[in-house]
Amino acid sequence: MIKAITCIKRKPGMAVEDFQAYWRTEHAEVVKGLPNLRRYIQSHALLGGYRKGELPYDGIAEIWVDDVDALRAMAGGPAYEAVQRDEENFIDRPNMAMILTQEHIIKDGPIPDGAVKNVEFVPRKTGMEVEAFQRYWRDVHGPIAAEIEVIRRYVQSHTLLGGYRDGRTPAWDGCAITWFDSVAAMRQSAQSEAYDLTRQDEPNFLDTDEEIPFIITTEHVII
Repeated sequence: MIKAITCIKRKPGMAVEDFQAYWRTEHAEVVKGLPNLRRYIQSHALLGGYRKGELPYDGIAEIWVDDVDALRAMAGGPAYEAVQRDEENFIDRPNMAMILTQEHIIKDGPIPDGAVKNVEFVPRKTGMEVEAFQRYWRDVHGPIAAEIEVIRRYVQSHTLLGGYRDGRTPAWDGCAITWFDSVAAMRQSAQSEAYDLTRQDEPNFLDTDEEIPFIITTEHVII
C-alpha cells in the first residue's frame, strides 16, 4: 500500500476549534465517499500548541490506497471532485501540501489510549541523493531513534521516488511520526541519552540549518 499525507492549513480567520469540528464531521463524511480507500486518519494539532502562535500546519490527513493506479482512479471521479469542493469550506488550499509515501515501521507497538502523535516534516540534507537519504534515515537513524524508551510507536513515511521525477521537488522528503503516552512523556524523552544521540545524528542526513517543523497532534481514525 501507499499513503498520501496531506498537510493542512485552515482558512484564514477560521477558529481552530471550528476548523477541527468541520474537518472531523462534515468533511470526513465526504471523504468516506472516495472509492478504494483502505484507511483514513486525521491528526489534529493540540490546542495547546497555539499558545506561542501559528503552527506550520493545523493537522495532517493520511489516506491509504493499494497503489498509485488506485489513487489516479480516485482522482478522476466525482467523489474526489466533491472532496475538493468541500475543502474550500475550511482549508487554505494554496498553503496545503501533499506527498505520496511508503511507510516503514521502525518501532512497532500498540498506540495507548489518549496518546499524542508527533509529526515531523523532514527535509533531507542539501545535495544528498534521495535514495541515499532514505537508506540512511531508515537503516541507520531509525534504530538510533527507536532506542528512546518512551516512544511507543515510530513510523517513517518516505516520499515516493516518483515525486522527484522530471526535476520536481516535493514539499517534504517524508514525515517522521512518533506516538507517546502524553505531552509530558514526550518532553521526558528529551532528557535521555538516546534522544541526545538521535539529535547528534540528524546532521548526517537532514537539512538542519533551520529547526525541523513539527506538530503535536491527536489522532482520529475515520476508516
